[in-house]
Amino acid sequence: RHCTDIICCVIFIVVILGYIALGIVAWVHGDPRKVIYPTDSYGQFCGQRGTLNENKTILFYFNILKCASPVVLINLQCPTTQLCVSKCPDRFATYIDVQASYRYRPDQWNYFRQFCKPGFNNPRKSIAQVLRDEDCPSMIIPSRPFLKRCFPDFSTKNGVLTVANQTTFKDGRGKTRNVTDLREAANGINNVLDARSVGMKIFEDYAISWYWILIGLFIAMMLSLLFLVLLRFTAGVLFWIFIFGVIGIIGYGIWHCYWEYDHLKGIPGSDLTVYDIGFQTDFKVYLQLRQTWLAFMIILCGVEVIIILMLIFLRNRIRIAIALLKEGSRAIGYIMSTLFYPIVTFLLIAICISYWAVTAVFLATSGEPVYKVMANQTLCKYANLTCDPETFNTTNVTKLCPGAQCTFAFYGGESLYHKYIFIFQLANAFVFLWLVNFAIALGQCTLAGAFASYYWAYRKPADIPLWPLFSSFGRAIRYHTGSLAFGALILAIVQLIRVILEYLDHKLKGTQNSFTRFLLCCLKCCFWCLEKFLKFINRNAYIMIAIYGKNFCTSAKEAFFLLMRNVVRVAVLDKVTDFLLFLGKILVAGGVGVLAFFFFTQRIPVFAQEVPMLNYYWVPLLTVIIGSYLVAHGFFSVYAMCVDTLFLCFCEDLERNDGSTAKPYFMSASLHRILGKKKLSSKKA
Repeated sequence: RHCTDIICCVIFIVVILGYIALGIVAWVHGDPRKVIYPTDSYGQFCGQRGTLNENKTILFYFNILKCASPVVLINLQCPTTQLCVSKCPDRFATYIDVQASYRYRPDQWNYFRQFCKPGFNNPRKSIAQVLRDEDCPSMIIPSRPFLKRCFPDFSTKNGVLTVANQTTFKDGRGKTRNVTDLREAANGINNVLDARSVGMKIFEDYAISWYWILIGLFIAMMLSLLFLVLLRFTAGVLFWIFIFGVIGIIGYGIWHCYWEYDHLKGIPGSDLTVYDIGFQTDFKVYLQLRQTWLAFMIILCGVEVIIILMLIFLRNRIRIAIALLKEGSRAIGYIMSTLFYPIVTFLLIAICISYWAVTAVFLATSGEPVYKVMANQTLCKYANLTCDPETFNTTNVTKLCPGAQCTFAFYGGESLYHKYIFIFQLANAFVFLWLVNFAIALGQCTLAGAFASYYWAYRKPADIPLWPLFSSFGRAIRYHTGSLAFGALILAIVQLIRVILEYLDHKLKGTQNSFTRFLLCCLKCCFWCLEKFLKFINRNAYIMIAIYGKNFCTSAKEAFFLLMRNVVRVAVLDKVTDFLLFLGKILVAGGVGVLAFFFFTQRIPVFAQEVPMLNYYWVPLLTVIIGSYLVAHGFFSVYAMCVDTLFLCFCEDLERNDGSTAKPYFMSASLHRILGKKKLSSKKA
């Protein structure tokens, strides 16, 4: 063996180093606190330790009526003063009422002023000046914190929307308004809060049932192993039972169609044709026609004949497919360590996802605070222009636009780094896709090398190399990193294009241009098909790389033409394998799911006292079912890779060898008998 696709290997290593550098730069400039903590109008974090806002963890909005939706609030784009507070208001109050009662009710002012700007303590200041300078809110309403922000405490009473059991409130500007005016500013908050309550109950269910969930997943793992072992003996039986079951069901359908056809004989109107009655929305009308049942019977007869003819002409290829399935089960039995290799792939992908997510967050929070002029007057020419809060009071903006303020708007910047953050995010996504596909390719090549060492052993298991899985992993890393990176690169490019197309489709959903939508739909379909084709080619190319150690392009070409020369065998093997593995996944997930259902609903008397008290029994039940399916999928993916590898080795064996002493077959005795060869090589005897 020698190193393959060295140029791509070097590029891959350079890209990884660049990716690490990108992460370091993002970590230097980024600040995740911008995501964790809300930011007030001065660009300060609420609840940050070591600051004046350490005990003020919640963001309060002076006039929430100016906010169009919760999305605007979360993105800090609400055009009103935002202040960090220690708690949300729990009562209705207005600045006018508090000012009027200040002399004999100072406690009301002391409560109200905690929602004013820090240091403001002048209740005698006129309401017009207070609102102009935004020293205090004109009103406060009962609120509760959500996403560390104060939202109106909505509730529904007799179908009427209320806040603290009131349907009206004073806006502090001399008007009485209905609480429905707050609906747009806090649209959907009640539903989200209800979802939060459900989320807490689900979390509680997980907390008290996690060990039973793990037991269920362990049972799924054991059942998956048992199914793979039993495939050596039951693959043929399961397949033929299914095939004859399908033939029997179709045969019953033919008989039933004939019975209905004969039963309708002589009934008035049954001899009409479909053309005579035209299109009917009630499809039961068509079932009253003899012509309908005759058509069904002809279609089912055609399907039955096709299936029987396929079984007759493809019987030998089906026997080969079943024999390869049994051989795959035998190979896994000799190399049991391969069943646990998906854990390595899972860990590598988890590392890639974590690095990508952290880097994306740091890139998204890399901006510096940007301040803009916020003016109450719509005709102010300085509105929405950037400003410097330290020098703002020395400018003439406040004179031309009374009440204008220099407030925090968002995080951004004008430097070269900040201008290309979007490009960096695209690069982050692209390298992430490349690394994930490389991790998958490494797993496929490693497994293929281990199973190929089994097939090409003269005497099984005596001639199987020691530690075949680790040896294959070492060869893949040492010699074929470039080839695996090349295949992963091609796939990553197509996947990135698909992501961009999905993004464009999302952005153009509201457009009325039918041609644009049609073109995007066609492009998405084409690139989906291209991705599926490339995954198929890459998978078989990695198998050829593991066997012969050639570069990616040569391996892909040889694998493709080898499969095309055996296209019927490929189709038969693929469908037989897909059916049996799908059946196995359903059996494992369904069996464990039924067992979990009886357990969590206390229908197993022996374990009735052990069942935890749950809010929703379906939470651990669905987790066990989905988890069992994923566990079975992980084990069966190894089995599918084993069968694909053995099939390519089998095809190569047939083309390169003739069964003579000089060129003996490496296939098993069962495959040899199916092919009808007279005798095995003496080395195989």
